[in-house]
Amino acid sequence: MGKNKLSKFAEMDTIDLVFQYPFSRLREEGSFPLKGKWHSEFFHNDNPIVLELGCGKGEYTVALARLFPDKNFIGIDIKGARMHAGATQARDLALPNVAFLRTSIELLPNFFAPDEVSEIWITFPDPQMKKVRKRLTSTRFMNLYREVLRDGGMIHLKTDSPFLYAYTRAMAQLNTLPMSVDTDDLYHSDVTGPILSTRTHYEKQWLARGLTIKYLAFGLPQAGELAEPDDDFERDTYRSYSRGYIDNLPTPQQ
Repeated sequence: MGKNKLSKFAEMDTIDLVFQYPFSRLREEGSFPLKGKWHSEFFHNDNPIVLELGCGKGEYTVALARLFPDKNFIGIDIKGARMHAGATQARDLALPNVAFLRTSIELLPNFFAPDEVSEIWITFPDPQMKKVRKRLTSTRFMNLYREVLRDGGMIHLKTDSPFLYAYTRAMAQLNTLPMSVDTDDLYHSDVTGPILSTRTHYEKQWLARGLTIKYLAFGLPQAGELAEPDDDFERDTYRSYSRGYIDNLPTPQQ
């Protein structure tokens, strides 16, 4: 591990709003002390808790927290070096409604009690075109979210991937999940509100290259067995490059 990453991990340990609990630490300690107690012992209010899964640099978590001071936001990612940017920003801004959790998304039920979470944001995840079980909007993960999400809690997906959009839309329709927003071109739609003012690092990259942003928002009831749609959606082609490679591509002149 490089010195820069090590220094970021070390600094993260000093930030009160950051909790670093990879599987090894969770196994060693046996439990997470704030499970079921986020409202009373960390945020000190009863405002809704909103998770951003795969939060990356954390800029969306911080932006949402500033837009919605009446909600509590927790960014979750396994890669702490990325999360460092959002964590330090939240600390420097003294935001009282932000936390960051470094762990695997598969471990969510170890950190949150049933009904403790009100909404989940999934922003620009890997579409996992070859592996249904790894897709963050698959029925496998929906059932995982049910373990922590209140009945009918909202799932938000923002993605540049036509494949993931089509798959998630079909999954929601097949299972009659109540859809409140469905657009394949967010910034040329009739969707209004403060989410339009917040764009992640990667979102800006995709928009600069002429790609449209897709957005779905739907409720997730607790009842009912979820079924997977047929996996015959057209695959994306532009994701053959890694995101690190894409970051270094020149941005077209506007």
